[in-house]
Amino acid sequence: MRAPTWLEELVRTTPPPVPWRDVVRFAVAIPAPLALAVAVEGGIEAGAALGAGVFATTGALAASLAPQPGPLRERLRRTAAAIGFGGVGLVIGQFVAGGGWLPVVAVAVVAAVAALISAVNSAMSLGSLQLLVYTALASGLSTPLSAVAEVAFFVAGAAWATLLTLVQYRTEPSDPDRAAVAAVFSRIGELLAAIGTPDTEEARRGLTTALNGAYDRVIRSRGRTSGRSRELAELAGVLNSAAALVEGAVAAVRAGVPADPHDITAAHALAAAVNGSRELPAQRPDALEGGESTHRAVRHGLRLVWNVVGDPEERAIAAVPQQRPDWRMRLRDVVDRTLGSRDSRAFAVRLTLCMTVAEIARQYLPIERPYWVLLTVAIVLKPDFGSVFTRAVQRGAGTLLGVLIGSLLLAVLPRNAWVLVAMALAAGLLPWARNANFGLFSVFQTPVIILLLDLALPGGPELVGARLLDTLIGCGIVLLFGYLLWPQTWRAPLDEALRDAALALDGFVDAAFTGGPADRRRARRKSYRALTELHTQLQRRLAEPPPVSTRAAAFWPVIVQLERTSDAVTEAVIATRHGEPAPDLAQVAVLRRAIRELEDDIRAHRLPDDAEIHADGVLAPVAREVDAARRLVRDAAPGRARADGG
Repeated sequence: MRAPTWLEELVRTTPPPVPWRDVVRFAVAIPAPLALAVAVEGGIEAGAALGAGVFATTGALAASLAPQPGPLRERLRRTAAAIGFGGVGLVIGQFVAGGGWLPVVAVAVVAAVAALISAVNSAMSLGSLQLLVYTALASGLSTPLSAVAEVAFFVAGAAWATLLTLVQYRTEPSDPDRAAVAAVFSRIGELLAAIGTPDTEEARRGLTTALNGAYDRVIRSRGRTSGRSRELAELAGVLNSAAALVEGAVAAVRAGVPADPHDITAAHALAAAVNGSRELPAQRPDALEGGESTHRAVRHGLRLVWNVVGDPEERAIAAVPQQRPDWRMRLRDVVDRTLGSRDSRAFAVRLTLCMTVAEIARQYLPIERPYWVLLTVAIVLKPDFGSVFTRAVQRGAGTLLGVLIGSLLLAVLPRNAWVLVAMALAAGLLPWARNANFGLFSVFQTPVIILLLDLALPGGPELVGARLLDTLIGCGIVLLFGYLLWPQTWRAPLDEALRDAALALDGFVDAAFTGGPADRRRARRKSYRALTELHTQLQRRLAEPPPVSTRAAAFWPVIVQLERTSDAVTEAVIATRHGEPAPDLAQVAVLRRAIRELEDDIRAHRLPDDAEIHADGVLAPVAREVDAARRLVRDAAPGRARADGG
């Protein structure tokens, strides 16, 4: 007997590597303020010192969780959002601690605002989560301190954790921007080495992920820099120069031609040079005049990048100036993402409804720690962490286990410094668990919060059952009022992602045969980025219960076929560059029309026609792949079984 596929996908976890530097930072930063308070008080005794330590530790927790790997500016931006909105939440929480309709209205307004601002960018999304979390915590947490003192100690603890973030950044062995660009050339070397092996597909996706991450990181860093940064401009130039090498590597994979070992070595040498770990040899690889076209394409790309990496002036020349939009365009973009977005407005309604129901439950249900219901709803329904159903189940299971672990620690540990040791151990596991999945993160986050809150609000053994009940109530509210009442959440957003991928592929075909090198490079990047987003949506929806997971699984072959089609276009570009006749533009137009009709078929949930696309020369493989994609869409279409049955 076997569990359903969607349930297996829900609990499947690939153990991530241990980020040791983050582990040490979390283990030191989070319990340190509380340890200082205990030392000042002479033990764990209720009083102002312990209250100050509790709030400082909550600030340290927020500031420790905020940074993600990336440029320092982005880390500090996320940290500032977490601290600022967390402090506001602590203030608002003072006004929702009582009963009546005023707290209900306040929670509803806070939820609506948080939902809308979460759509602005990743930092604001994190800040909106902290706003909800600390509003919920402040509604049930009481200490001898005044509201001003609580916020002040919260900020002080956050400042301490931010200081450790700065220390970690300054002592990191490599610049994250450079490491991201170097990873592109490492993945190219791995892809070339994997040609003809079962690892080829995984290596190709690894290259796509590295390219997306490098462009995101460097372009974001440039866009946030006041004035022009020569180093970032040069890194952008290195990325731009890699386009021909990427195209050659993809074409080699498509043709199944094993790579020259010297090219694999050269790709890794470029990675080491970009990362700064080794000097680039002065002698670049020799040009190839004969042999396989894919070999010549890869060697040509390597020689181009070799020039740029080895010459700072070439790196600067290859960079594209970054245009910064004016404040009107930025404001218009913010409005479009928030009030102007139908999805953002719909989510605001769902979050407001769930938080309102949770606040009513907090006031009227006879539960021990009612603020935990609000906290559960805020974290489970928060966007940008996968599907609602997955978060609810994983958080419920993770919190269940975390409550048992935290309660066991409280039962066996004396009320002294050993509590701080246990908190440090649990905190140190957070960065590792965060990279695994939402449930495992909850397993270790919950004991940290329980140990912290038990110091401020001591409870007995009955607190275990109360915490579990509160978590189940919160998850039930989310599943009922945030999921089951909204049928549109049952449908996978794969349709939209598939349409975006088809449109991006159409643009790639157009630029490949009618545009210039810069247009082709941008269109190819857009196509592969759309395919990456498509894989992300698929992974999220496979963890949903049927019928969402069933429909998502049906589209898996279509996604693979779209990837093959993009690779075929790249191969055609390489072939024309090395002497093959340019395709007939009329055949290009027919091919583009077929791709656009594929997008129409996906949007309208209709069956594509059975007409076969005819193309000659370099377009013939592309046409075959598009035909295969249309056949797969017919097989995956909702009306297929009905149509086959007459």
